[in-house]
Parts: sequence; C-alpha cells; structure tokens
Amino acid sequence: MRTIAVIPTLADNYTYVLECEGEAVAIDPGEASPVLRWLRESGCSLRAVLCTHGHFDHTTGSEQLARVTGCELHVPASSSESSFPGMAGQAGSLQAGPFQFSVIPTPGHSEDSVCYYLPPSDGSPGAVFTGDTLFVGGCGRLFTHSPETMWASFRRLASLPPDTRVYCGHDYALEDYEFAVTLEPGNARVKERLDEIRALVESGQLTVPSTVALELATNPFMRASDTMLKRALAMPDARDVDVFAELRRRKDRF
Repeated sequence: MRTIAVIPTLADNYTYVLECEGEAVAIDPGEASPVLRWLRESGCSLRAVLCTHGHFDHTTGSEQLARVTGCELHVPASSSESSFPGMAGQAGSLQAGPFQFSVIPTPGHSEDSVCYYLPPSDGSPGAVFTGDTLFVGGCGRLFTHSPETMWASFRRLASLPPDTRVYCGHDYALEDYEFAVTLEPGNARVKERLDEIRALVESGQLTVPSTVALELATNPFMRASDTMLKRALAMPDARDVDVFAELRRRKDRF
C-alpha cells in the first residue's frame, strides 16, 4: 500500500514523498536535505522527482536529489526558471517509479503549472498535488495568465472525485480561511472550517490534506459560481469568472 509523507520545507512550503514497497517519488522539493534525511531513515530508494511548476521554491532540491540518487526528473516542459537537463512533462499519463500519474495542465499561477493526480488504489483514495494552483482554502497568485485561465484550471480540479485528497504547495490555510470569513461572516460552514484549521495550527498539526469536497464547500475560489457567495459580494448576476477575478483582487489586498 502506498503512503504519502508530508515534509515541510523552507518557510512554508510542502514537499511530498510518496512510497510504495521501498520505492519513492518526491514532489516539489524546495530543499534536498529533508528529503535525503527521509530516504536515509526509511531505507527507500528515490525513483523520480516531480515538480508542479518551475518556481525556485519548488525545484531547488531537484538537481541535488538527482545527482545523489540517480532519480529521474520531471517538470513541465516550459519551465522558464528551470535549467536542469533531462526534465520533461506533458498532459496525459506519467509513470514515475511505481506510480502512474495523470498530468493536469493548470496554467494561471505560472505558464507551466500542472497538477499531478494519483487515482485510488488498494483502498487508498485518490490524491492530487496542486502546487501553487489550488491551496487549502485559497488560490495561487496570477503571475502569467488571466482570471479566465485560472478559473478554467479550477474547474478541471473541481471535476475530480469528491474524496480526492488535496496536497498543496504551501501552508497558507489559516490566512486563506481568515479571508474567506470576511467575505461571508454569516456562513457557518466556512467559520467552522476556519476553527478546524486554527485548531490544527495551534496544536502543531498539518493542514494537509484537504479534499476536493471540502474545497468545493468552503474555498471561495472554488465557489465562484455559488449564489450565496455572489450575493455576499453584491454580484448576484455576475459571471462566475468575474466573481473569481473579484475574489483574487480582494485577496491580493487582504
């Protein structure tokens, strides 16, 4: 059975190491040393590194991991900030070590952003690794694309099975839900989710994984089509994408 280890790196990044029968795959290694430590302690062999996009805080550890372990490297092919030879990535299927991923193009935060979806297996629910596209309760900044492009990416993620576990690239959950509550002070479910996140943070626990169902119910960026949210924003007749754009503008000022 596969396991997913969550390794905090840098200031607030999350790196993930997936393991099955002694073979491992690392996703978004912002640093190499915590992953190498995990490999030593577990006795596992690293077969591949996957990056969701080319920003340095998701790729910096990749070259050292490849040099030390001989693993494969996979990042989106257009990663302008990456210069590691042999990296490649595309929409469709990707075999990385013992795992078969679906690569979902999700441009918006960056030109090259992708998410990696791992389907259910042996009793384990599906999992999606969303980098800086979808956060727990939030949305990545739009550096290279329009709100229309990012909203289309969000709709792709919304179509995944509801019980899919969501593993994002940063721990921004507390701030994201504090923002969400300002939009809808009377939304009991969003307030409840903020309390859940705050309790996790205060007890030193991780805020990942979430689920697609939880994000659809409480993440304002996933709820841009929601009638109650539109009314709260005084945009009852607005297009979904215009609501999404307004949410991003407000979050940028939060």
